[in-house]
Amino acid sequence: MTTIASKAPAGEALARLRAEAQESVRALRERAGRLDDDSIDLILRTARSHYAWQDKPVPRDLLEQIYEITAAGPTSMNTCPARFFFIETPEAKKRLAKSLKDKNIDKMMSAPVSVIIAHDLDFWKELPYLFPHEDRRPHFEGKPEHCEATAFRNGTLQGAYFMIAARALGLDVGAMSGFSNKIVDEEFFSGTTLKSNFLCNLGYADETALFHKLPRLPFDMACRFL
Repeated sequence: MTTIASKAPAGEALARLRAEAQESVRALRERAGRLDDDSIDLILRTARSHYAWQDKPVPRDLLEQIYEITAAGPTSMNTCPARFFFIETPEAKKRLAKSLKDKNIDKMMSAPVSVIIAHDLDFWKELPYLFPHEDRRPHFEGKPEHCEATAFRNGTLQGAYFMIAARALGLDVGAMSGFSNKIVDEEFFSGTTLKSNFLCNLGYADETALFHKLPRLPFDMACRFL
């Protein structure tokens, strides 16, 4: 994949950017200290995973907005290892279907868009652009296990941002792990440094397929104060 370069700001330019960033955060906090309850419900609290879809396309510009929001989320050292592949055409969906368990094929085929959420093991080669004020490539070069752990952890985090961003913009999502990563990687990423993580269907849900929301662990079971 093509790498891009960046130059770190310094001196007065750096001071100005830092001041602008701090003021931007303060101003946002004054305008909106927290999300309202409906917004929280939409993205997480009462949000549902969907597997039945209306026959309604998802505009390309909406997918670009989802990525823009996703990319703004934090990752360690701003590594940004996730890569998103939007599967839209019947031909591409047939290729993806090779990897799916039988019960998931119809769920994927009927979705307007299916996304392969992957990560690039060579993410660190983009660090001169993403982290320009210090060369952090030596932290990763020649360390494949460290690269894989960092890419998987932060790529998964970005996958979660992606789902929340899609919901925030009015789409429904249905993440899937019932597939073969090996087959996806062979079919789509052979000869590259990309590895698939999970799949996510996107679109406008057909709510008639929903059942009741399953329980979650209560606070006292999942959390501890130490």
